[in-house]
Amino acid sequence: MHLPLIVEKGVSLKPYNTFGLPAMAPTLVRITSEADVRRVLDHPELGRAPKFILGGGSNLVLTHDLDRCVLKVEIKGRRLLETRDDAWVIEVGAGEAWHDVVAWSLDEGLPGLENLALIPGTVGAAPVQNIGAYGVELQDRFESMDVVDLTTGRTVTLGAQRCQFGYRDSVFKRELAGKAVITRVRLKLPRPWQPLLGYLELERKMQETGISRPDARQIFNWVCEIRRAKLPDPAVIGNAGSFFKNPVVTPEQCRDIIGRDPEIVHYALPDGSFKLAAGWLIDACGWKGKSIGRAGVYDKQALVLINRGGAIGAEVVTLARAIQESVYGRFGIRLEPEPVVV
Repeated sequence: MHLPLIVEKGVSLKPYNTFGLPAMAPTLVRITSEADVRRVLDHPELGRAPKFILGGGSNLVLTHDLDRCVLKVEIKGRRLLETRDDAWVIEVGAGEAWHDVVAWSLDEGLPGLENLALIPGTVGAAPVQNIGAYGVELQDRFESMDVVDLTTGRTVTLGAQRCQFGYRDSVFKRELAGKAVITRVRLKLPRPWQPLLGYLELERKMQETGISRPDARQIFNWVCEIRRAKLPDPAVIGNAGSFFKNPVVTPEQCRDIIGRDPEIVHYALPDGSFKLAAGWLIDACGWKGKSIGRAGVYDKQALVLINRGGAIGAEVVTLARAIQESVYGRFGIRLEPEPVVV
């Protein structure tokens, strides 16, 4: 027996975005199952209304009230689906909190997600953004997902190729944006487990502690410590985590910038290009701790924009544009925002 749809009218979205920005939605429907999506589509009013899909709201800048029906994805459930020779495969509901799933997987003796600890947001949003941290991206652990097509109401299973993963990018930011609801995600955790430690901050932790062969739980703890030290808790200070993508440049561009700024933080990529630390570029332009209106740059990490209290989306966007112009003026590099601006 299906419970009735949970439909709310005139809903403030301030509690549902980690920036804490004000915006109203005319209608919000809590999606707790695939069947709920189909029932929305069959509904005489909701079925015809334009839709906005909302997960944890951790990658979102709301600049105005929405004129769409918000589908708030709250599908739960997590289980070990399959044990293969090369991997454990877990299946997780799209409404589960990502960090909770990382912690659960370790509790279950299923390592492989520890480098992605403490990333805010839901499991369903993780593939949209192709989240990544400390040398691991979602695509490295992705097996498949189920989505409900908002045009046909059919459930479709998508593999990695169909998702077109890129750096903080996927098909859900382009042709499938707003056209499908992710309901379940399957992740493959490689067997045998191998630690991934080739990141400066993790190498520093190994030196500090004298632990040269950390297990997955130790890496999880280190990642949590590193992130907590430099990123504000959204429950205390409104933010959306890293606001800009780390720009990727050609070897020639990298050499040119190093010639002018030898201190610049950069990483070589397998294809010969270089990834530059966006936070370093912003800091070098003097933005750390600065504000425009009630939106500011976090004083411990220039890559994070924050709500200093009572900020509106327009102030965040104005600050972001000013930073982009400043970085372009000095380095000739255009920073690209990570969050979706609505």
